[in-house]
Amino acid sequence: MNSSDRRLPAGGRIDRAQPIDFSFDGRKLYGYQGDTLASALLANGVTLTGRSFKYHRPRGIFSAGPEEPNALVTLGAGGRREPNMPATTLELAQAMIAESQNHWPSLGFDLQSINGLFAPFLSAGFYYKTFMGPSRRAWMFYEHFIRRAAGLGRAGAEPDPGRYETRHAFADVAVVGGGPAGLSAARAAAAAGATVALIEQDFLLGGQLLSERPDGEAAAWLKATEAELMGLPNVAMLRKTMAFGTYDGNTLGLIERNDDPAEEGAARQVFTMLRARSIILAAGAIERPLVFSNNDRPGVMLASAARAYLNRFAVLSGRRILVATTNDGAYRTAFDLAAAGAEVTVADQRGDLTAALAAEARRLNMTIRSGTQIAGLRGGHAVKAVKLAGPGGNSEIACDLLCVSGGWSPTVHLTAHLGVKPVYRDDVDGFIPGGFPAGNFGAGAMMGRFSTAGAIDGGHHAGIEAAAFCGKSAAAPAPARLDLGEAAANAFRAIPFVGRGKAFVDFQMDVTTKDIELAHREGYQSVEHLKRYTTLGMGTDQGKTSNFAALSAMAALRHETIPQTGTTTFRPPYAPVAIGALAGRAVGHHLKPFRLTPMHDWHVANGADMLEVGLWMRPYFYRAAGRDVNEAYVAEMRMVREAAGLMDISTLGKIDVQGPDAAIFLDRVYANGFAKLPVGRARYGVMLRDDGIVFDDGTTTRLSESRFFMTTSTAKAADVLSRLEFLLDTAWPDLRVAVTSVSDEWAAMSVAGPRSRDILAAAFPQLDVSNDTLPHMGLAEGEFGGRALRIMRLSYSGERAYEIYVGATAGETVWRHLLEAGAPFDLRPYGVEALGALRVEKGHVAGPEIDGRTTLDDLGLGRMVGKRAGFVGDVLRRRPAFQASDRQRLVGLECTEEGKRLRGGAILFMPGDTVAGHGRGRITSVTFSPELGRYVGLALLAGDVAVEGSEVLAAYPMKAETVRARIVSPVFLDPKGERLHG
Repeated sequence: MNSSDRRLPAGGRIDRAQPIDFSFDGRKLYGYQGDTLASALLANGVTLTGRSFKYHRPRGIFSAGPEEPNALVTLGAGGRREPNMPATTLELAQAMIAESQNHWPSLGFDLQSINGLFAPFLSAGFYYKTFMGPSRRAWMFYEHFIRRAAGLGRAGAEPDPGRYETRHAFADVAVVGGGPAGLSAARAAAAAGATVALIEQDFLLGGQLLSERPDGEAAAWLKATEAELMGLPNVAMLRKTMAFGTYDGNTLGLIERNDDPAEEGAARQVFTMLRARSIILAAGAIERPLVFSNNDRPGVMLASAARAYLNRFAVLSGRRILVATTNDGAYRTAFDLAAAGAEVTVADQRGDLTAALAAEARRLNMTIRSGTQIAGLRGGHAVKAVKLAGPGGNSEIACDLLCVSGGWSPTVHLTAHLGVKPVYRDDVDGFIPGGFPAGNFGAGAMMGRFSTAGAIDGGHHAGIEAAAFCGKSAAAPAPARLDLGEAAANAFRAIPFVGRGKAFVDFQMDVTTKDIELAHREGYQSVEHLKRYTTLGMGTDQGKTSNFAALSAMAALRHETIPQTGTTTFRPPYAPVAIGALAGRAVGHHLKPFRLTPMHDWHVANGADMLEVGLWMRPYFYRAAGRDVNEAYVAEMRMVREAAGLMDISTLGKIDVQGPDAAIFLDRVYANGFAKLPVGRARYGVMLRDDGIVFDDGTTTRLSESRFFMTTSTAKAADVLSRLEFLLDTAWPDLRVAVTSVSDEWAAMSVAGPRSRDILAAAFPQLDVSNDTLPHMGLAEGEFGGRALRIMRLSYSGERAYEIYVGATAGETVWRHLLEAGAPFDLRPYGVEALGALRVEKGHVAGPEIDGRTTLDDLGLGRMVGKRAGFVGDVLRRRPAFQASDRQRLVGLECTEEGKRLRGGAILFMPGDTVAGHGRGRITSVTFSPELGRYVGLALLAGDVAVEGSEVLAAYPMKAETVRARIVSPVFLDPKGERLHG
């Protein structure tokens, strides 16, 4: 196995006995168990990992955590392809595939880097100013090219084969952060008797302790504390789990990742909603970069990151290293790098150095340059030299790694998600949480306590307080002490030094100091306006490393303090979350409830092609009737017209309406009257919305003086029930009426056709189904096999038809019984395509016509209402606009051209009209009529031209078709209703 000289021969928290091979940009590389993708790339000598967003400048690994702005990769291939993943957070896995992003034709040679030459024209807000002419439509031309150039990675187009899970979890205390503060808090809360969930986004616990030497006292403390927690039954440790948001009711949104492609069947990501009685946030702090010319080059890295790669992963990221700092914390990095054999120089912007730091630097043969800052950098794909400005003037030092440290920003994002603004604290020169909701607590560096001892102590007290909030107060022994001797944070503000090159504030969005100055000059001085105008902090990293530098720059331009300037609003998610993780298994047929009728299994077993209709699976057509739907539905129509057909209508909404005022209630709900409906009779009814638009139609049968059985359309079943409940609760709370859905209680089927009465008489000989006893819109009740049976004579097809209702568990039994009894009469089932075609022939309106835009008069149903008043929608349906002569009205159409067809959605024009725009109307429903031998359809056509016998043109732009049709009555068959009444 080949190895780079950047990997040290010993040390680190990697398992050298478990080598891992992976690929980056098609190149096979090697790492070890315990590596991240970023550490493995560095160990293999890979420093160039991507290109920047706007200027396509070369970029390298900058950090060691989720704040990474540069090293974004596309992970996986095919359907598992996921772009914009920080290499610093990905646990290395066997056969992992990663690609760099945002370049063409290659990472090393990117033609779009020419954008850098046009930087003066690509400043902040350039797209608002540049692409405005020469005409008003010019943007439509530019947009295509701008969108192609935008973005970083490219998502895959193939279906994702990965499995995503959704879980719900509960705990007394949730601890976010597995560093010393979080570990101490979890230990104390658990000892007090609380159930604890410890959440850590890394695959190892320890936080900043992982950057300490693996053979030191920090490692011993971490090992002992982790072992203690693992032995506690009331502690759940959630590694590789990111808390991406805080929500009302002490709820945390969590994402657990598994990026190992070898784990077949394992959930790729798990989305957990964790509800806790108390939350402790110990999210740590993020190191700030320094701002200077060319500060974005590969080989520039946060000092804390260089230390993490050295001590955790045994990767020495450079041999000749310059550490530029404004604080004592970076010296710990410098000392460890020097002890590992690197030649280290420290450029400290401060003038003074403590005696202890100076002595250690001399012992390690380090060079210290006090009062010195970076003036610039030389190098393209890698750092070659750094220009310094100090008391002795300007100089240049050759190096291959530049470590920067501008102080620390507490990670307050999660604390602000519920609207609590962070507050500035002078002694840490940063923002800390501005307060906590009840039951929430903070600890560690997030609270401005940057020493390990202080973090452990603060975590312990937070754990005790959180447990007490949950009513758990058992004694919690003090934690073992760990003092790493960190110096207290001192508020020394980094001074930007901007030379000729670009000085970047936001690396990911390519925002420079000049962009901030331009925004200030153009009046975008509010930090929220600055963010949106420059796109600062709007990348996948949300400006984790750039926000404070931007605030400092704007404060200086406005001559204000940072507290006066304020901060932007932090919103969830804290880091990008895959849509697949939020969806979980709610994809495809699992997105919505999947409903099956009681006869579903019979349909499938007998050759039905099933179709998803709303929430239901219904028979589309039966293979016995034809090879495809176009052949089958015509055959099924002929069957119903000539003999009889059996249709599963269990999907209809069924609502039981009961109470002394039920008739009054229905009289107000329906546009046509129901108060005088006799017992044992049914009536077709139409409901309106408050604005006079048709809401739904259906039939309602009166079972007794105070009880009605209502059916609704399949699509509107839930909406109608909700509407009825709303009216009873708000409009007429005085009415003594109860409504309840009984849709799932009843199986329903319809027998339609000339032989339907003979079939019912054979199937239910105990019932009198003669025309006198059971006329059209009549009701017959009885029993079948000891189960209640209702038969209503209703027709949707225009043929004599009966709807049979029986208990759902007996549905398939009755269905089979009807087919057996009807076999001598050639009874066969038919599907929804034939059902829809039959209703078009009869001129029945349905969903395509009742589309939320039509009135009773539009649909030719106004005569049902007559002079009635007082029902829902009555007043507004009389608006003048609804009575306009050119308002579209329901008409029938017959295709008059041989060999051609009408199409649903076709736009209607009159002869002589220019075939363009919205026309005079539209075709809503179409079918081929076997009875007429041609295509017919229902349409909505402007009333001032809707004259029967006139010709129209039906244009269908999607197929470039124009067909001639004749306007006829919408009732194509049996206009007198002799078939259904016979």
